[in-house]
Amino acid sequence: MSIIEKALAKKKQRAAETIAEHQHKATQSVDIESDRNLNKSAAVQSTETAISPAPVKQTKPESHATPAVDKAHHSSELQSLTFDLYKLKQQGYLVDSNERSNTHEEFRFVKRRVLKTAFGPLKDTLTHSNLVLVTSTLSNEGKTFTAMNLALSIAMEQEKTVLLVDADVLNPSVCNEFGVQVQAGLIDYLLGKTSSLKEIIYNTNIPNLRLMPAGRKHHLTSELLASERMESLANELAERYSDRVIIFDAPPLLGINETQALTSFVGQQLVVVEENKTPLHSLESAISLLNQDRAIGLVLNKSVQTKNLYAGYGYQYAENQ
Repeated sequence: MSIIEKALAKKKQRAAETIAEHQHKATQSVDIESDRNLNKSAAVQSTETAISPAPVKQTKPESHATPAVDKAHHSSELQSLTFDLYKLKQQGYLVDSNERSNTHEEFRFVKRRVLKTAFGPLKDTLTHSNLVLVTSTLSNEGKTFTAMNLALSIAMEQEKTVLLVDADVLNPSVCNEFGVQVQAGLIDYLLGKTSSLKEIIYNTNIPNLRLMPAGRKHHLTSELLASERMESLANELAERYSDRVIIFDAPPLLGINETQALTSFVGQQLVVVEENKTPLHSLESAISLLNQDRAIGLVLNKSVQTKNLYAGYGYQYAENQ
């Protein structure tokens, strides 16, 4: 092969290599552009995904936790007790709102004084005016009967809820009178056996009436009722539920220390006196044990007077302020 032929062959080979190289670059450029388009598409898709709102998960409204005493007065969260209303009526308790009797009228008279003191002009001059202590000079003068009927009468109000607390921790009888049995109560809470009030406050089948039993018996009841935990409980009940009435059925005053511990926490103190039984000197001694800075009332029980409106069982509320 001549030199000219070799040169032409080499030129053709270079031309072919140049064409192949251009084709390779073109292919590579297309691949790069394709990759760019893919990346751009992926980036757009990623951006759209980031911007597109995520599916909203349907959840229930958050339940804001509230202190135990608040829970205690949401009736749907409380345990419930059912009373035998017919039997209670036969025993003289005011469970029939349609009945109109002397006993109903007598307790309306007492109730009006209590409510006026709790929510009227005097409430600003008293500490915890809606906390009412019911006690007596001696035992068997009718204080539990009075406390229960006062609570039942207030429960008949259209806009008032009443909590009846069996604070006679030495001789609890409220649950027995209502015909129910419960385990946990006030003393269990004061002992720290339960931290939630909803475990010791019960709904009842009487509208607007709640019940707190006394709970287990304990040898340090006087100290427990005078404790800071009891004071904190009283403050919570009085301040958080200032539109409600809390009635404490307490032990008799004479010879028992528990009641005196409670007098510093309540705004009203009612002493039940049995006519023709309670000695005057005993009544004077009992009243001297009360908190003189709070309202003091006297309820005359088992009256035999027949010349006034409240014949038979007579209840009178006399304020001493």
